[in-house]
Amino acid sequence: MDGRTLTLKREMKDDYGYKEAIKTLRSNIQFCGSNIRLIMFTSAMPDEGKSDISFSLAQSLAQIGKKTLMLDADIRKSILTVRYQLGEEINGLSQYLTGQREMGDIIYNTNNRNLDVIFAGPYAPNPAELLEEELFAELLRYAKERYEYVIIDTPPMANMIDGAIVARYCDGAVMVIESEAISYRLEQRVKEQLERSGCRILGAVLNRVDISSVPYYKKYGRYGKYGKYGYKKYDGYGKNGGEKEESSRQENMSGAE
Repeated sequence: MDGRTLTLKREMKDDYGYKEAIKTLRSNIQFCGSNIRLIMFTSAMPDEGKSDISFSLAQSLAQIGKKTLMLDADIRKSILTVRYQLGEEINGLSQYLTGQREMGDIIYNTNNRNLDVIFAGPYAPNPAELLEEELFAELLRYAKERYEYVIIDTPPMANMIDGAIVARYCDGAVMVIESEAISYRLEQRVKEQLERSGCRILGAVLNRVDISSVPYYKKYGRYGKYGKYGYKKYDGYGKNGGEKEESSRQENMSGAE
């Protein structure tokens, strides 16, 4: 490592419900077992909140003393460098996989104690091929030896193979689903693709739930058992040019299988 510490200028959302949901997700991840340490987050389509949730979980794990690495493996369309207001030049995963940088050049300490980050790096025209390189497997082996948890943000899986490639190396996967935005059939496709990769599906996060439309929340105002949620067909993606951040809530489900 180069010893530099990056200052992440954006903290977890100052929203009580969101923070409690992330803590619930953290607990559910821990309940999956001590052997589940290398965990990928994916979604069917862009803009479902996957990157926000994976980074918030990494921060939350670090806050309870777990040495955590956040790995951005979306080298097609990463948003984390811009989102966390990093003005300086950052070395990233794509440069390591193409032999331009050494492993130690891309792992950054942060101002969040116990949290290190690997950013995606510059756009690469052949991300799937790069992720299949032995260098990527070597990086994950190193990370698993050094960190208690490795949280990997992967590209959406409906139309790209990248996530399935990453899944081969992971102990478990979490699917992020935007409430009432994605069709059941599309989510089943993602689920089947993960199963074919041999990766254990830990569960799903139902994101951006409209609390006012859920009777349980109207009555009790906090967290409880899950109701049945239907999914209407997705009517487009990239609607806001990035992962949306309007007021949201999440439902966390562990052991979905």
